[in-house]
Amino acid sequence: MAILSIRIIGDPILRTAAEPVTEFGPELAKLVADMFETMDAVDGAGLAAPQIGVGLRLFTYNVNGQRGYVINPQISNGDETQQGAGEGCLSVPGLGFAVRRFMHTTVTGVDLENQAITVSGEDMLARCFQHETDHLDGHLYTDRLEGEDRKAALRAIRAAQYQKITARTASTRAQSVGSSFGGLA
Repeated sequence: MAILSIRIIGDPILRTAAEPVTEFGPELAKLVADMFETMDAVDGAGLAAPQIGVGLRLFTYNVNGQRGYVINPQISNGDETQQGAGEGCLSVPGLGFAVRRFMHTTVTGVDLENQAITVSGEDMLARCFQHETDHLDGHLYTDRLEGEDRKAALRAIRAAQYQKITARTASTRAQSVGSSFGGLA
Protein backbone atom coordinates (compact mmCIF):
# COMPACT_ATOMS: atom_id res chain seq x y z
CA MET A 1 0.00 0.00 0.00
CA ALA A 2 1.02 3.60 -0.54
CA ILE A 3 0.11 7.09 0.57
CA LEU A 4 -0.77 8.96 -2.60
CA SER A 5 -0.46 12.65 -3.41
CA ILE A 6 -3.73 14.57 -3.13
CA ARG A 7 -4.50 16.93 -5.98
CA ILE A 8 -5.11 20.57 -5.05
CA ILE A 9 -7.62 23.02 -6.51
CA GLY A 10 -6.42 24.16 -9.93
CA ASP A 11 -5.62 20.62 -11.08
CA PRO A 12 -7.85 19.93 -14.13
CA ILE A 13 -8.74 16.39 -12.98
CA LEU A 14 -10.76 17.91 -10.12
CA ARG A 15 -13.02 19.57 -12.72
CA THR A 16 -13.41 16.50 -14.94
CA ALA A 17 -16.24 13.99 -14.55
CA ALA A 18 -14.86 10.57 -13.63
CA GLU A 19 -15.42 7.50 -15.81
CA PRO A 20 -17.19 4.37 -14.54
CA VAL A 21 -15.00 1.53 -13.29
CA THR A 22 -15.13 -1.31 -15.83
CA GLU A 23 -12.21 -3.50 -14.79
CA PHE A 24 -12.28 -5.35 -11.48
CA GLY A 25 -9.29 -7.18 -10.08
CA PRO A 26 -6.06 -6.79 -8.10
CA GLU A 27 -5.24 -3.33 -9.47
CA LEU A 28 -8.61 -1.96 -8.34
CA ALA A 29 -8.22 -3.63 -4.93
CA LYS A 30 -4.79 -1.97 -4.56
CA LEU A 31 -6.26 1.40 -5.54
CA VAL A 32 -8.96 1.10 -2.86
CA ALA A 33 -6.37 0.07 -0.24
CA ASP A 34 -4.11 2.99 -1.23
CA MET A 35 -7.05 5.38 -1.02
CA PHE A 36 -7.86 4.18 2.50
CA GLU A 37 -4.23 4.55 3.55
CA THR A 38 -4.05 8.04 2.04
CA MET A 39 -7.36 9.12 3.61
CA ASP A 40 -6.26 7.81 7.00
CA ALA A 41 -2.84 9.47 6.77
CA VAL A 42 -4.43 12.90 6.37
CA ASP A 43 -7.33 12.28 8.79
CA GLY A 44 -9.87 12.65 6.00
CA ALA A 45 -13.57 11.85 6.22
CA GLY A 46 -13.65 10.83 2.57
CA LEU A 47 -11.53 10.63 -0.55
CA ALA A 48 -12.62 10.44 -4.18
CA ALA A 49 -10.39 8.87 -6.83
CA PRO A 50 -10.00 12.13 -8.82
CA GLN A 51 -8.45 13.69 -5.72
CA ILE A 52 -5.49 11.35 -6.17
CA GLY A 53 -5.37 11.83 -9.94
CA VAL A 54 -7.43 8.80 -10.95
CA GLY A 55 -10.44 9.60 -13.14
CA LEU A 56 -12.62 6.71 -11.96
CA ARG A 57 -15.98 6.72 -10.13
CA LEU A 58 -14.86 5.50 -6.72
CA PHE A 59 -14.70 6.96 -3.22
CA THR A 60 -13.75 5.86 0.29
CA TYR A 61 -15.21 7.19 3.53
CA ASN A 62 -14.67 7.05 7.28
CA VAL A 63 -17.25 9.00 9.28
CA ASN A 64 -18.19 8.39 12.91
CA GLY A 65 -17.08 4.75 12.86
CA GLN A 66 -18.70 3.97 9.52
CA ARG A 67 -16.01 3.06 7.03
CA GLY A 68 -16.22 1.80 3.49
CA TYR A 69 -16.00 2.48 -0.20
CA VAL A 70 -18.37 2.61 -3.15
CA ILE A 71 -17.49 1.94 -6.78
CA ASN A 72 -19.66 3.51 -9.51
CA PRO A 73 -21.90 5.26 -6.97
CA GLN A 74 -25.35 6.58 -7.77
CA ILE A 75 -26.74 8.96 -5.17
CA SER A 76 -30.29 9.49 -4.00
CA ASN A 77 -31.04 12.28 -1.56
CA GLY A 78 -33.98 12.76 0.77
CA ASP A 79 -36.07 15.91 0.72
CA GLU A 80 -35.02 17.46 4.03
CA THR A 81 -31.90 19.62 4.11
CA GLN A 82 -29.40 20.05 6.92
CA GLN A 83 -28.49 23.42 8.31
CA GLY A 84 -25.35 24.60 6.56
CA ALA A 85 -22.50 23.00 8.49
CA GLY A 86 -18.76 23.50 8.32
CA GLU A 87 -17.31 21.66 5.37
CA GLY A 88 -13.84 21.65 3.92
CA CYS A 89 -11.93 19.60 1.41
CA LEU A 90 -8.56 17.91 1.22
CA SER A 91 -8.23 19.41 -2.27
CA VAL A 92 -9.04 22.93 -1.03
CA PRO A 93 -6.82 23.04 2.07
CA GLY A 94 -7.08 25.67 4.74
CA LEU A 95 -10.63 26.78 3.94
CA GLY A 96 -13.95 25.74 5.43
CA PHE A 97 -17.43 27.12 4.89
CA ALA A 98 -21.03 26.30 5.71
CA VAL A 99 -22.60 24.24 2.91
CA ARG A 100 -26.25 23.22 2.77
CA ARG A 101 -26.61 19.49 2.09
CA PHE A 102 -29.42 16.95 2.27
CA MET A 103 -30.06 15.30 5.63
CA HIS A 104 -30.37 11.74 4.29
CA THR A 105 -28.53 10.13 1.38
CA THR A 106 -28.52 6.64 -0.06
CA VAL A 107 -25.70 5.52 -2.32
CA THR A 108 -25.90 2.45 -4.54
CA GLY A 109 -22.94 1.02 -6.37
CA VAL A 110 -20.74 -2.05 -6.39
CA ASP A 111 -17.90 -3.53 -4.36
CA LEU A 112 -14.55 -4.95 -5.47
CA GLU A 113 -16.26 -8.12 -6.73
CA ASN A 114 -18.72 -6.04 -8.81
CA GLN A 115 -21.54 -7.02 -6.44
CA ALA A 116 -24.30 -4.51 -5.74
CA ILE A 117 -24.11 -2.56 -2.47
CA THR A 118 -26.31 0.09 -0.88
CA VAL A 119 -25.22 2.40 1.92
CA SER A 120 -27.37 5.03 3.61
CA GLY A 121 -26.34 7.84 5.87
CA GLU A 122 -27.66 10.84 7.74
CA ASP A 123 -26.10 14.07 8.89
CA MET A 124 -22.29 13.95 8.52
CA LEU A 125 -22.23 10.64 6.62
CA ALA A 126 -24.85 11.96 4.17
CA ARG A 127 -22.75 15.12 3.81
CA CYS A 128 -19.67 13.02 3.05
CA PHE A 129 -21.50 10.93 0.40
CA GLN A 130 -22.73 14.09 -1.33
CA HIS A 131 -19.30 15.75 -1.13
CA GLU A 132 -17.44 12.76 -2.57
CA THR A 133 -20.02 12.21 -5.31
CA ASP A 134 -19.62 15.86 -6.28
CA HIS A 135 -15.89 15.16 -6.81
CA LEU A 136 -16.78 12.32 -9.17
CA ASP A 137 -18.90 14.75 -11.18
CA GLY A 138 -16.09 17.33 -11.40
CA HIS A 139 -17.43 19.67 -8.70
CA LEU A 140 -15.87 21.09 -5.54
CA TYR A 141 -17.76 22.07 -2.39
CA THR A 142 -16.92 25.71 -3.13
CA ASP A 143 -19.25 25.46 -6.15
CA ARG A 144 -22.16 25.03 -3.72
CA LEU A 145 -21.37 28.13 -1.68
CA GLU A 146 -23.72 31.09 -1.87
CA GLY A 147 -23.63 34.80 -1.13
CA GLU A 148 -20.86 36.18 1.02
CA ASP A 149 -19.36 32.72 1.69
CA ARG A 150 -18.90 32.16 -2.06
CA LYS A 151 -17.30 35.60 -2.46
CA ALA A 152 -15.00 35.01 0.52
CA ALA A 153 -13.93 31.58 -0.77
CA LEU A 154 -13.19 32.87 -4.26
CA ARG A 155 -11.24 35.83 -2.84
CA ALA A 156 -9.21 33.49 -0.62
CA ILE A 157 -8.47 31.11 -3.48
CA ARG A 158 -7.33 33.96 -5.71
CA ALA A 159 -5.14 35.50 -2.99
CA ALA A 160 -1.40 35.01 -3.15
CA GLN A 161 -1.48 33.89 0.47
CA TYR A 162 -3.72 30.95 -0.44
CA GLN A 163 -1.13 29.78 -2.96
CA LYS A 164 1.36 29.61 -0.09
CA ILE A 165 -1.12 27.55 1.96
CA THR A 166 -1.62 25.05 -0.85
CA ALA A 167 2.12 24.75 -1.48
CA ARG A 168 2.80 24.15 2.22
CA THR A 169 -0.08 21.67 2.44
CA ALA A 170 1.11 19.71 -0.56
CA SER A 171 4.62 19.40 0.87
CA THR A 172 3.60 18.35 4.38
CA ARG A 173 0.28 16.58 3.84
CA ALA A 174 1.33 13.02 4.67
CA GLN A 175 2.65 14.17 8.04
CA SER A 176 -0.32 16.04 9.48
CA VAL A 177 -3.60 17.41 8.12
CA GLY A 178 -6.94 17.94 9.85
CA SER A 179 -10.17 16.27 8.85
CA SER A 180 -11.76 17.34 5.58
CA PHE A 181 -15.00 18.24 7.39
CA GLY A 182 -15.77 20.29 10.43
CA GLY A 183 -14.03 23.66 10.32
CA LEU A 184 -15.36 27.02 9.32
CA ALA A 185 -13.26 29.83 7.91
